[in-house]
Amino acid sequence: MFVNRQLLILIYLLIFSVSCINRQKEESGSESSISDTLKVTSQPVPLLTFGIPSDSFNLISGHIKRNGFLSQILIEHGVTMQEIDQVLRSSSSVFDVRTIRSGNNYTLFCDTDSIGRARYLVYEHDPTTCYIFSFNDSLNITPYKKEIRKIIRYSSGTIETSLWESMISGGQHPSLAVALSDIYAWTVDFFGLQKGDSYKVIYEEIFIDDKSLGAGKIYGAQFTWAGKAITAVPFIQDGRETFFDSDGNSLRKAFLKAPLQFSRITSRFSASRMHPILRIRRPHFGVDYAAPVGTPVQAIGDGKVISATTENGSGKMVKIVHNSVYSTAYLHLSRFGAGIQSGVYVKQGDIIGYVGSSGLSTGPHLDFRFYRNGSPVDPLSVDAPPVEPVSEENKSRFEKNRMVVESLLSTF
Repeated sequence: MFVNRQLLILIYLLIFSVSCINRQKEESGSESSISDTLKVTSQPVPLLTFGIPSDSFNLISGHIKRNGFLSQILIEHGVTMQEIDQVLRSSSSVFDVRTIRSGNNYTLFCDTDSIGRARYLVYEHDPTTCYIFSFNDSLNITPYKKEIRKIIRYSSGTIETSLWESMISGGQHPSLAVALSDIYAWTVDFFGLQKGDSYKVIYEEIFIDDKSLGAGKIYGAQFTWAGKAITAVPFIQDGRETFFDSDGNSLRKAFLKAPLQFSRITSRFSASRMHPILRIRRPHFGVDYAAPVGTPVQAIGDGKVISATTENGSGKMVKIVHNSVYSTAYLHLSRFGAGIQSGVYVKQGDIIGYVGSSGLSTGPHLDFRFYRNGSPVDPLSVDAPPVEPVSEENKSRFEKNRMVVESLLSTF
């Protein structure tokens, strides 16, 4: 096809250009330089592990045990407490050992003699970052970044039961299902998918150490739901990239910044907050807005009320599902809005209740909670994308993006 032919031509030109450059280097070099090159390439290449030549070491791998310490591991392999203390004191600004997590992997580089003293310890802090503890000629800690590889992939599938099942059976990383559901959250009802619905997506998959970390950037997608194909074209407008359909309309709807007016924040989202009544520390997965009793509370977006009831410490509470990704909850109400009950649909800005002090509450306020894929997130950190369509001055640039995305999707 045309796009595939174009791609082959580009690849051919790239290979041809590289070969020409290499040929010029060879022709311009002297006889001695060519022989030097051969000498260099004939030498064995050392095996590098975490950037360390590992051929002359015995490598011992393990994981940090619960309540375990690196010092225990190192002392067992010939490193003195004095050396450990010197490394930690001299490199405290590089790495805080208090952040070491149980279950994370480590690798020891030990001498091959009978003593087997550790010369290096590599602690894998997260998928991309390691810290190398050196007990060799120098005593220090240095960070090491693993190489991240990104591979462009194309995936497609047909729904039998769910998007998740289709992705798994097709051998795709589960994170791709999450990425697609996020892009199409406002335009596709993922709870109402039918057998025969389908998708296509061009994306990058991220790898570290040949292990997939999942989907990265989405370059374009198409979801066919209820017989209608909806294309997602990534486009940067007003300094941020969001997804638009083929007509230049945003695939998402914005949320209201707050569910009520004339209020002030008295308590923020926290993993550990002293409860004002229970006097114990526990998570507070919401934002408290102080406001007089009877202040109207608005739905921050379109959705379906799944609960309007009284629940213990939450008092009178309304829960709304906005789509397959986002949901919200409104706690400590004095009363519900007119007609608000489980099963009704509301529009953004509809009054769903009024501020009160029901449940465990020290005074009139609204406890507002925001959920993404069922997990609580800080409502103040949610950066809802704009709903404006592609502007007139950007339409010609958008058209180029759209044509490329649709051409690529049509070739598969």
